[in-house]
Amino acid sequence: MGAFHAYDIRGIWGVDFDAQTAYKVGYFIPGLLGADSVLVGRDCRVSSDEIHDALVKGINDAGADVYDLGLSSTPLVYFGTAYYGFKASVQITASHNPAQYNGMKVSRENALPVGFDTGLGQIKQWIDEGRPTPVAQVRGKVYQKDAKADYIKFLKQFSYDLSNLRIAFDLSNGMANLFAKEIFDGDNASFIFDTLDGRFPNHEPNPLIPKNVEPLRELVRKTGADIGVIYDGDADRVMFVDEKARFVSPDLVVALLAIYFVGERGAKAPRVLQEIRSSKSVGEYLEQFDVDLHTWRVGRAFAAPKLREIDGLWGGELAGHYYFKDFFYSDSGMLASMLVLHIVSILKKEGKTLSSVIDAMSHYRNSGEINFRVEDKAGAMQAVCEHFKAQARPLKEMDFDGFRLEYEKWWFNIRPSNTEPYLRFICEATDDELLKEKIEEVTGILVSRFGAERS
Repeated sequence: MGAFHAYDIRGIWGVDFDAQTAYKVGYFIPGLLGADSVLVGRDCRVSSDEIHDALVKGINDAGADVYDLGLSSTPLVYFGTAYYGFKASVQITASHNPAQYNGMKVSRENALPVGFDTGLGQIKQWIDEGRPTPVAQVRGKVYQKDAKADYIKFLKQFSYDLSNLRIAFDLSNGMANLFAKEIFDGDNASFIFDTLDGRFPNHEPNPLIPKNVEPLRELVRKTGADIGVIYDGDADRVMFVDEKARFVSPDLVVALLAIYFVGERGAKAPRVLQEIRSSKSVGEYLEQFDVDLHTWRVGRAFAAPKLREIDGLWGGELAGHYYFKDFFYSDSGMLASMLVLHIVSILKKEGKTLSSVIDAMSHYRNSGEINFRVEDKAGAMQAVCEHFKAQARPLKEMDFDGFRLEYEKWWFNIRPSNTEPYLRFICEATDDELLKEKIEEVTGILVSRFGAERS
């Protein structure tokens, strides 16, 4: 049962989970969520059809109906769940993982995520216990549901004239292909990897891995684009490359969005959500917009409910998820890209480039996330924190999702992986020398005292 994680069900198909698991997940969802119908979508992975058939059979055997979206992006499922009032939905996808992976993202009413602590753990327990799955006296039925037209109509509320831009798109052979050309149709757009292919023959659908962004960077150079846009496999995440073909750190895009929400729409003191790994540059840039910035845990299972709880206007993560009150407090890579492109269009009219704004915003050197393989994760985190707190009292301390300690010229976050024996460490400092010093200091503690292996 190694496919059950904090945020979703995901693993190597045929190794970490199989059709029987998919059937049982489907069978238990209606009872868990009090749903007599379940909205189901799937990505284009080779194994998605087999998972779909098992999942649907399980839902029907439990006595619930299935409304089948067919091929779908994950945000389309979120949209359909909230827009049509479903109490339960499942998107079959492994998001950004390689082709041999697959999984399921489960949502409840209002597109709220169902994570391990809010339902997936209960399903796992029922499966582990061998809970019976008797076929209901009246089996559910399957209905085809076409939500694409409503989704595109919804998105086009946020369409703006982008004719002054040249834009490069990498659709990653994934689910963004369902919508991108219809939304961004025009002579000023260039597309690569713009066919659905669940084998992902050109690159893995993970834009956080630098080599996967290289084709887009080359396209930006070749076409002289003002911005490059790349989606992950299920199109819930999006990332950007500036006109100099440099990757833009996704947390900085959270700050950039203030140009639209505050500068153009005139939002007054909006609540904004960032995650615990975000650069200090985000908060510093947002000060001019008078936002109420909240920091919270990593992952949709935590971010989407938190944005709703604080009634935030928008939020985002280092992984490229962007959440919007306008989108049922959920994430949509397509909507995020529409807003960012509009911002870049505004900047160009003012004689500014994306790179100039990002460079002016970013004042720190960042390590990126470093992984340490450690068995005693809790002990190792505590040791690192105690080491630095003994040297100097931090200006700010956060103790959720691991620890974040902030000092005048640097900060770090150290947090445990939910699925592997790893600690994730990220550090930011005012200069390269200080950054290197702190990374070496942490590495020394973890290696000498806990036998850690850096990867």
